[in-house]
Amino acid sequence: MATEKDLANDIVLNNAAEDSISDIAFSPQSDFMFSVSSWDSKVRIWDVQNGVPQGRAQYEHQAPVLTTRWSFDGTKIASGGCDNVLKVFDVTTGQAQQIGQHNSAIQSLRFVSCGPTNQQCIATGSWDKTVKYWDLRSPQPITTLQMPERVYCMDSSQKLLVVGTAERHLVVIDLNNPGQIFKTSLSPLKWQTRSISCYNEGNGFAIGSIEGRCAVQYIDEQEQRKDGFSFKCHRQQVQNNGAAGGRTSTEVQVFPVNSIVFHPIHGTFATAGADGSFHFWDKNHRHRLKGFPRLNYSIPVCQFNRTGSVFAYALSYDWHQGHTGNRPDYPNVIRLHATSDEEVKAKKKTTTR
Repeated sequence: MATEKDLANDIVLNNAAEDSISDIAFSPQSDFMFSVSSWDSKVRIWDVQNGVPQGRAQYEHQAPVLTTRWSFDGTKIASGGCDNVLKVFDVTTGQAQQIGQHNSAIQSLRFVSCGPTNQQCIATGSWDKTVKYWDLRSPQPITTLQMPERVYCMDSSQKLLVVGTAERHLVVIDLNNPGQIFKTSLSPLKWQTRSISCYNEGNGFAIGSIEGRCAVQYIDEQEQRKDGFSFKCHRQQVQNNGAAGGRTSTEVQVFPVNSIVFHPIHGTFATAGADGSFHFWDKNHRHRLKGFPRLNYSIPVCQFNRTGSVFAYALSYDWHQGHTGNRPDYPNVIRLHATSDEEVKAKKKTTTR
């Protein structure tokens, strides 16, 4: 288990936003440039030069922004949120324009390569129970896919797109045929899906629930039977001292798994939770590589940069306790942690004779 000393050299971005941080996305073309979306209705672009974070640009929506991602070539940033609008910011010109719109908030978006021609589009998932695909040159969606419920989370890798909705529905889409749903199922976890992340190979995904659990899932049913599993995480044991003469009991507090991200090189993954901690895991060997101490504030989102050498995590209110939990002293901080192989590289199994 790591200690706070292991986090002492993290680069701290103290005023990353004016309200809760909803998403962090790194440029696929730069190790230290990233965008941050926030409930303050802004998207900010930061660059870390020689350990010093510098604001490069920002643009605005008309309501809280819930999601941000970069195009594959690093020239554009897309964002969506509670104004129901998909915006794209051109990094070169500094101009933002509306590309598309939903009938409700855009919860999640991804740049994806569709069909046999690998056409680049943006997939958006909304509370209006649809996923839409957008060509940047047209204000009308290429295709609209009806989802079973409101979209709560979504991720993509290779030709895999996975959507988690309300009522625990999971929707798998093969981007070779993006206009069709490949498979739907119910989450193996008993409580609401909070986060999804696809494996680098595009053959499966991990999901996190509001009840401190993760599930490791595979698309192929045979592979799922062999290698799929779920585990508990982001839980805290609390001692309850009984009344006078009463016994001391131990209570387990459970917290939402807010964010899951896979290491781009090693294929291990990180989880971050409302308990204020993050952990690195190895799904293939089914064990935790390293756990980090609880910080005083929830972590709504985490992200690796393109090489996995930097792990960014936000300390910010995640709304899991509703508006009553949003105290005025809550920070909106992003910390950048330099990863070591010991933390994120799978360890070879040792065999005993």
